[in-house]
Amino acid sequence: MTDWLYRYPPLYSGILLKRYKRFFADIQLDSGEIVTAHCPNTGPMTGVSTLGSAVQVSKSDNLQRKLAYTLELIQVHDNEPTWVGINTVLPNKIVKLALAKYLFPELGDYSQIKSEVVYGQDKKSRVDFYLTDSTEQPPIYLEVKNTTWAQGTLAVFPDTETTRGQKHLRELTALLPQTRAVMLYFINRGDCTEFAPGDITDPVYGKLLRSAIALGLEVLPCRFHVSPEGIRYIGLAKLKI
Repeated sequence: MTDWLYRYPPLYSGILLKRYKRFFADIQLDSGEIVTAHCPNTGPMTGVSTLGSAVQVSKSDNLQRKLAYTLELIQVHDNEPTWVGINTVLPNKIVKLALAKYLFPELGDYSQIKSEVVYGQDKKSRVDFYLTDSTEQPPIYLEVKNTTWAQGTLAVFPDTETTRGQKHLRELTALLPQTRAVMLYFINRGDCTEFAPGDITDPVYGKLLRSAIALGLEVLPCRFHVSPEGIRYIGLAKLKI
């Protein structure tokens, strides 16, 4: 295993009582206190929001925040007890740390890492990372997708229809073959060894992904071990297309 890429701040254990309005989660802490935590995940959290599940929350000392607690982790039992990262703010932060450590040899050489670079035909989209080298090698446009849904040991994205995700695939495909385009799926749980598109939830996304791969899109289904202590990179999952 590699070293920790990210270490969580001190976390508090509890049980998920309710998730509502996307951004709110009622948690009963081990102390018995019931708190409302911010849920930094806009998706449906398919398969990872079962009421009664064990959770871990962080607490901010920022008095300006309306909600002091943030939902960070939830435990699932699909294969074996496994912690799943819920905070969608973290994947890009962690991928940037991994890029700085050159943990993805599949990307080859690059010397500069830029975030949120404008691209696309309408110049209204921003790619998560733009990697360049001092040589004449083409730049790399890299998009990150947080992935938490699993079917057994198969990680699946998306867990719902995503018109935004479809748009990103179309824009990355339009860059090919003049440059390199990479889709990095951040598998935010350590129990999945394979990855596939979520054809059941969004068949259009699956079709677009396969078409993009045929035209040269590179896919990195990256596995991460998640625990209340922190997050490690543990290699690539097998791509099943």
